[in-house]
Amino acid sequence: MPEPLITIEGLYKVFGKNPESVMPMVHEGRSKDDILAETGHTLGLKDINLTINKGEIFVIMGLSGSGKSTLIRHFNRLIDPTEGVIKVENTDVMKLQPKELENFRRHKMSMVFQRFGLMPHRTVLENVGYGLSIQGQSKAVWSAKAKEWLDTVGLAGYEAQYPAQLSGGQQQRVGLARALCTDAEILLMDEAFSALDPLIRSEMQDQLIELQDTLHKTIIFITHDLDEALRIGDRIAILKDGEMVQQGTPDEILLNPANDYVEAFVKDVNRARALTVETVMKPPSRRITADTIEEALIQMKAIKGDYGYYVNDDGYQGVVTQDALEACCDDASTSQEMDDTVWEDLPSISPDAMLESVIPETLDADYSLPVVDEEGNLKGELSKSNLAEVLGGAEKKSEDRV
Repeated sequence: MPEPLITIEGLYKVFGKNPESVMPMVHEGRSKDDILAETGHTLGLKDINLTINKGEIFVIMGLSGSGKSTLIRHFNRLIDPTEGVIKVENTDVMKLQPKELENFRRHKMSMVFQRFGLMPHRTVLENVGYGLSIQGQSKAVWSAKAKEWLDTVGLAGYEAQYPAQLSGGQQQRVGLARALCTDAEILLMDEAFSALDPLIRSEMQDQLIELQDTLHKTIIFITHDLDEALRIGDRIAILKDGEMVQQGTPDEILLNPANDYVEAFVKDVNRARALTVETVMKPPSRRITADTIEEALIQMKAIKGDYGYYVNDDGYQGVVTQDALEACCDDASTSQEMDDTVWEDLPSISPDAMLESVIPETLDADYSLPVVDEEGNLKGELSKSNLAEVLGGAEKKSEDRV
């Protein structure tokens, strides 16, 4: 079971002179526009409930004004909620006293901003080591660690440069290195890559994924870009007008949008690039495991098909057809053991492969392709019709609503 690290319960945020006075209207279900018109207060967040698991990349996304940046600033209490509970490892963040909150921000969470947030009068090395320096670490300690992180993000040799001397992508790498240098367990990233050119943005996404494979940080990532969310997120929460409209894994959101608002986000996504084989494959219903041809033929007839995937103690071996089994029965004893003269080679595909990469194989094959993991275990099968159903799903849903 995943281990929850952050828990948000019943979180509300109202902006205005007297937020508590309008909370009865909020609980009555009055609209954001009504509350603004009658009271001059703005409803920023409404009844947010979520858990974020240790070591995952949790993406919060939505259009401008949806409340996503407001929400992320609640995690380290840059903004205090009007109502609600914020717990980090069972610590109620709302009960932290000023000194405790200061230590919490310095040691538990780091933040990467959209506009880099670098100090122009400090060198790259000083920017990266700044968090450790204000924690009281000696210059020898923080500079050594800052150099390590600069090397990790591909900026070794830039230590003496100033932010203005770097490109936008390099500045964001400095910002990422600075956040990682404090060794904080939780990384908050607010539209961290949105100011970058598309190619550099893609490179930064790749680097974040690579770093996460090693570091296993808990990352809360804000974006308005669904392609980015699908690419990097383990789970995604979608906000609209301060309310959570859906949360789930990328494939859950892509294949089962909760409403028309979410559907509007996902309709233009290239599913072949966003979904893995594992998310759309069917269970392996054609498994043949018999030791003899006679037993294999009995299994074949039971699955009501004319072919199956042969699996023995060594894992997946190939595809075997009913015609081949019957021919063997005619030519030899039905007690003959199964061997590689009975089955045919049929390339398998990995459950982790992106659909885009297996489309040609799937369309060219005479059979549904077996999905096999690294240990040789048969995990599922992918057919032409299955592929067409998934890739055509967005268009069909749109037609159904017309």
